[in-house]
Amino acid sequence: MKSKKLSDQIVKTFKKNGFTLSEPDVLLDSEYIIQRSGENFRRSMLTFENENGKIMCLRPDLTVAACIKFIEKKTKSKIYYSGQAYRRSNKQGFDVVHDQLGIEILGSKNKTQDDYKVIKTILDTTEKKNNKKIQIKVSDINLFKSLINSLDMPERWKLRLIRHFWRPKYFEELLKRLEKNSNIDSITFDTDKKRFFEMKKMNSEKLIAGRSISEILKRFDKKIKDPRSFDKGKQIVKIIRSFLKINCKLSKLDEVLLNFTKKNNLKKNILKDFDSIQNLKKLKKEVNFITNFGRDVEYYTGIVFEIFVEKKEIARGGRYDGLLKSLGAKKDIPAVGAAINLKNLWKILLR
Repeated sequence: MKSKKLSDQIVKTFKKNGFTLSEPDVLLDSEYIIQRSGENFRRSMLTFENENGKIMCLRPDLTVAACIKFIEKKTKSKIYYSGQAYRRSNKQGFDVVHDQLGIEILGSKNKTQDDYKVIKTILDTTEKKNNKKIQIKVSDINLFKSLINSLDMPERWKLRLIRHFWRPKYFEELLKRLEKNSNIDSITFDTDKKRFFEMKKMNSEKLIAGRSISEILKRFDKKIKDPRSFDKGKQIVKIIRSFLKINCKLSKLDEVLLNFTKKNNLKKNILKDFDSIQNLKKLKKEVNFITNFGRDVEYYTGIVFEIFVEKKEIARGGRYDGLLKSLGAKKDIPAVGAAINLKNLWKILLR
């Protein structure tokens, strides 16, 4: 009963801040998700075959389920949800069922304002219920993209590093290859080239792993025309590694980024677009900016954050401006959201 009371209090705060209830479907078309979001969810989805032979899954994530409902049924743009997500894992002791209580702003019209609104609303749900110290970790995926796009290296490498940033282990392998000026082995390249010519005969609008055939062909064409080697790999990797070591208080961020650009002979303005991060100074909380953070969710495109109380994560979220289009919207729809970790929050309040 006490846990229900806590949920009711949180929902009350959501409503007070202008969020409206949305109830995403529990059952989703698994192929629909995989085709549009790639393999990210395949490993964790709980699937089954329905009476018509169609492969369905229990929703693995309420953000994705809420986005699908928004596209199909045009729900309100500022929503909250309460329910369960279902994910499997090979990790011992991993919970299959996850209680989620969260908010989303779909069709976000003001990035800085809405990013702040989501974080402030989550904080409002917890501050009055405990007097323990709150810490916030933040990063911004766009800063990483801006850095990569500013560096003097072949376009194929820029696309590759940005695309795989959310996979830290594989990303590290890419850095090692870039450092040694090595590239894809000839067998892999020949196989990809064969696939390229096969795909040219397919419907250009067909989606594969969230990208259209035409987009894949365009990128591959650039890769073929790009020089196969260059001599700045070691220097570029050094810059990237240096960037990913940045970890500072929000109050020091301007100074740290300026020193980083000076030290690496980069243009001052390449890392200037972080208004959403700077706007968090208004929270008057302990905010730490960490570049090597928030890389475990593929669909985040901007600000990412986690809120902690006594080193326990009580909420996480971020901006995902490309997710709705990948799920079937006709164009990119900017969006930002967050979910509360009810299990951890409840443990803290019981102390």
